[in-house]
Amino acid sequence: MNLRQYLLSKPEAQEDFPFGPEAAVFKVQGKMFALLGQRQGRASLNLKCDPQQAIGLRDLFPAVTPGYHMNKRHWNSVFDDGSIPPGEMQRMIDHSYALVVKGLARSQRLGLEARHGKAALYAGGAAETGGASAG
Repeated sequence: MNLRQYLLSKPEAQEDFPFGPEAAVFKVQGKMFALLGQRQGRASLNLKCDPQQAIGLRDLFPAVTPGYHMNKRHWNSVFDDGSIPPGEMQRMIDHSYALVVKGLARSQRLGLEARHGKAALYAGGAAETGGASAG
């Protein structure tokens, strides 16, 4: 799976390089939902995650560790070493994106929902994980 391509396929996702050319930051409405770079010679992806789910994913997959240089309660680092099924990798990306969208200011969130529909924004299930209220 091409991680960069999938990250950019999220509605209104933008790629930025605020930390230099080796770390691609993916944002929606100016808020980061993923950081793609290299760590220990391997592709590494930092993703936002519900804290309970983050622990479960770390227990389930050796390639998932507490977020490198991030809040370790809310972020995971995921090595793209082929050990995580592509569908699960997409689900983790979707979840990170949805959590960030749920945390946007109400006006930003409602604008995204109007332009793209809730199904496209919340594919990762953040609506059910107790993110910011939708109203």
